[in-house]
Amino acid sequence: MRLLVTGAAGFIGSNFVRMIAEGKMKGVSGVTVLDKLTYAGVKENLVQDEKIANYAFIEGDICDPQLVFSMLQEVDAVVNFAAESHVDRSINGASDFIQTNIVGVQTLLDAIKASGRKIRFLQVSTDEVYGSIQSGSWTEDWPLQPNSPYSASKASGELIARSFNKTHGMDVVITRCSNNYGTHHFPEKLIPLFITNLIEGKKVPVYGTGENVRDWLHVDDHCRGIYSVLMNGRSGEVYNIGGGRELTNNEITSLILEAMGADESSIEYVEDRKGHDLRYSVDWTKINRELGYEPQVKFEDGLRETIQWYRDNEAWWKPLKNR
Repeated sequence: MRLLVTGAAGFIGSNFVRMIAEGKMKGVSGVTVLDKLTYAGVKENLVQDEKIANYAFIEGDICDPQLVFSMLQEVDAVVNFAAESHVDRSINGASDFIQTNIVGVQTLLDAIKASGRKIRFLQVSTDEVYGSIQSGSWTEDWPLQPNSPYSASKASGELIARSFNKTHGMDVVITRCSNNYGTHHFPEKLIPLFITNLIEGKKVPVYGTGENVRDWLHVDDHCRGIYSVLMNGRSGEVYNIGGGRELTNNEITSLILEAMGADESSIEYVEDRKGHDLRYSVDWTKINRELGYEPQVKFEDGLRETIQWYRDNEAWWKPLKNR
């Protein structure tokens, strides 16, 4: 199977392609990477990918129909990681999110349809499309109630993908993941921001009261889940991918502080984010039952390895924070 992987210079996409390079995803015979290299796309993330047989990197935009169409002639599947993904940025301005997360998805699907080829399309989405849940966990048939421009754009992209499956019979699968963490994560998100701030001797900003709850998923586990759905997921279906470790922001802050030898004096509580969802929780019974997926990385182990990676790779993240 030859893949077109979009957004592969970003956090999750680069880890996915890196796992292919390490031989952890059998049946993949080649990879073409398409990435616009926006502020969160780091070309250095792709260095190891050149070890893959039949590897090619193209700098470009998923919203460019001619470019996308030209890349589909020998592709068996498209895995779409390309997205604007930072909620705070979407609150400040939604236009880039609408363009990439909605128009980009439509452009990819139109190009696949126009190619006349049988190409599987996997849309990587997020649990944020569900909104917020006080108790229990979301199953895949839960209504979508996004509360931020970011999550609304991701929900819209999903619905467009679903419509191409239902209307045109195209081979579409969708995944919804919980909060990811791991290496090569752009340092604007909670875990890498807190780690790098502490390395620099700065305080960590905790929104509101710090009682917002997230389910944490190691990026390698997420990529394993995506691979399972890509290879064996049922066409037209949605699969939740969870990590099974729910923590309040206060709890995860305490774990980071403890692991890095800091204390509560390093915490700075800041004004809460607008429309801040209180709790996310996905039920990943379906992917476990159908495809045998379950998370393998214990959170404390994954956090420790992530912290060490940022300690060892200041040359990677410092220029990104200084942009």
